[in-house]
Amino acid sequence: MKKKRKSTLFAIRGDINRKTYVSGIVLIICLVVAFWSVLSYGNMVNRTFLPTPDQVLRQFAIQLQSSVFWHHVGMSIFRVGAGFLLACLLGIPLGILAGTFRFAEALLVPPTEFIRYMPATAFIPLIMVWAGIGEWAKVIVIFIGCFFQLLLMVADNTRSVSNDLLQTSYTLGANRWQAIEKVLIPALLPDLMNTLRLIIGWAWTYLVVAELVAASSGLGFSIMKAQRFLNTDQIFVGIIAIGLLGLMTDRTFAYCHRRFFPWLEGGR
Repeated sequence: MKKKRKSTLFAIRGDINRKTYVSGIVLIICLVVAFWSVLSYGNMVNRTFLPTPDQVLRQFAIQLQSSVFWHHVGMSIFRVGAGFLLACLLGIPLGILAGTFRFAEALLVPPTEFIRYMPATAFIPLIMVWAGIGEWAKVIVIFIGCFFQLLLMVADNTRSVSNDLLQTSYTLGANRWQAIEKVLIPALLPDLMNTLRLIIGWAWTYLVVAELVAASSGLGFSIMKAQRFLNTDQIFVGIIAIGLLGLMTDRTFAYCHRRFFPWLEGGR
């Protein structure tokens, strides 16, 4: 029995039960906290630079009771949501277009592949000149960080739809636009949901960069402000808060994937 269980655990793409899966998550969290505790409580690292876990928890509890903290959270959610939504409104249709028609691929994919290697931070001076230092500037930074990757990934999702499905629809009497509307788009939706799940994660990683643009609010701003005064416990709180918000959006997309496409594996 033990040998069979061991072979299942280390089998390539082998299934494990939920208890084992959750145990693995709990184990790695405990190991990280234990390592952190050894470094901080053992005074191996100065607590000015590495606060103890209980310091961070206390600071988290204080921040949760602060209206200023929730204002920062709200502004960050707005900026990430607006930048991500704008990228979706433009990137999804253009990606489907590039994945469907070769002429559109020739027009859109080469310049997009070139621009996507340019870091979003490099555009900040231009964004400040073009859009000023208001909210739009921060939204545009997140948009740039998401849009070009999204377009290419949606194009790949579209190209991955089996050509046999399209040919079958033609055989049954569908015209070009009916094949796109009734076959191509529904077939790519599961992969598109996974793509959006990845892109929203990138949107959260660009948050701190976006809030470098003359911000006076947001979690990224609060992290940078705490850094000036060496309030490392507040820095940890900001980082953990961004991570939790990102995890919540990730789990939302995973739930939607299971809810809308229950016949497919994934979205865990």
